[in-house]
Amino acid sequence: MPFDLGSQFEDLRADGVGQFAEHVNPLWARVLKIIGFDREYVRASGCSLWDREGREYLDMIGGYAVCNIGRNHPVVRKALADLLASDHPSMVQFEVPPLAGALAASLVSRVGRGLDRVFFANSGAEGIEAAIKFAKCASGRPTIVSTHNAFHGLTSGALAITGCESFREGFGPFDGRIRRVGFGDLEALERELSLGDVAAFVVEPIQGKGVNIPPPGYLEEASRLCKRHKTLFVVDEVQTGVGRTGSFLAIDQEGSIEPDMVVLSKGLSGGFVPVGAVLLTRRVWDSVFSRLDRAIVHSSSFHMGSLAMVAALATLAVYDDERLAERARSTGAHLAHGLRAMQSRYEFMREIRQRGLMIGIEFGKPKSLPLMAAWKLVSTLDRNLFTQAVTIPLMEDHRILTQVAGHGLSVLKLTPPLTLTIEQADRFLGAFDSTMAALHRFPGPGWDVVQRIAANSIRRPARPAREQAQPNAREPLYTSRDA
Repeated sequence: MPFDLGSQFEDLRADGVGQFAEHVNPLWARVLKIIGFDREYVRASGCSLWDREGREYLDMIGGYAVCNIGRNHPVVRKALADLLASDHPSMVQFEVPPLAGALAASLVSRVGRGLDRVFFANSGAEGIEAAIKFAKCASGRPTIVSTHNAFHGLTSGALAITGCESFREGFGPFDGRIRRVGFGDLEALERELSLGDVAAFVVEPIQGKGVNIPPPGYLEEASRLCKRHKTLFVVDEVQTGVGRTGSFLAIDQEGSIEPDMVVLSKGLSGGFVPVGAVLLTRRVWDSVFSRLDRAIVHSSSFHMGSLAMVAALATLAVYDDERLAERARSTGAHLAHGLRAMQSRYEFMREIRQRGLMIGIEFGKPKSLPLMAAWKLVSTLDRNLFTQAVTIPLMEDHRILTQVAGHGLSVLKLTPPLTLTIEQADRFLGAFDSTMAALHRFPGPGWDVVQRIAANSIRRPARPAREQAQPNAREPLYTSRDA
């Protein structure tokens, strides 16, 4: 019988839930069950998801900042349907694809800064891999400098410059010519650049892990330092780009910055088809693609697929038509104002970091003795545990999806679709207020979730005997002069 999704959809979905736990990622399925996120969604629109019982959920994660224009946007759906109905040839390879040209021209016009060449990729990590290769080739230098706590992706090269050790554990050794500096530390950056071996400084304008915002003027001065030391300045806008922070790029709000490369992905996809883009100067491009026999010295089978190009073109049209950068600024400011108004009432709330609709709520040690004892107990068990004690009741009691902002961080992160309404923002604020009130009564029912997680906590597997005999086997092989 021919495959027919419409007639088989329910069976495929029912079978697929158990098959995922069996064959795809059993541990992730277990984690989702422990924290109460093992829901099955059957419909999505804008900032909302619905389960089989018809219950609606507010999505404040947005697919890790992928769904900037909201889920299942009708403009992008129609564009993709029109392409599929057209019998358009895709991935001929030996062709000049006009859709890629149109998307490149649109991106170049928005980004400017002399970045008039575009290499298309399939993800943010793949874009970072390309940027690393291009930087080494164009500069003739071996070293990449990134920042502590950075996140640039999980493929091998991107992981090497990622600063989150929890992701790196077990996957080394990495290229030793990676060095890190503190995010915002210009003196440390200049020390590294002055050594004369740095191909590129790769930096997020706002760090995704923790939503760390740099000091004023940091990125502008980092750009100048790179130029002075003939080092390429690579800006990772994978998460911050396409309006997330209230402008097309986050660096649009940071003064005079002259990057040699900008990497985009996530929000460019419209939430449908993976796509990434590296915008770079003609000088860098010509250094890499330098002769006829190097015309495709870096490439990929899927990197200019027609579905991806159309999804991105339609997404950019929606971004313009619905003034999503402006909406990110206004709705983000509304959320930040509401959250900061709660800080005086809730001891656990340490800091609110916000730019557009990229928000981090950092929790910290309280002052009152009963709450301090509770914080110490939770922190001893797991540094992520308090924030999970916030995300779980938000889901269980209010049907709102939120996330912990990285391993070992007491930060709740919000990256909802930029289509979030003021009413939806107020729904989140009300739910968060209720959750905080419960957690500020200790002992109390709000802490039951902590006991549940602790009882079901995931234990690390024992290290192999070979590694136990070599205690330094997993020490990072990069150097860091400001550690």
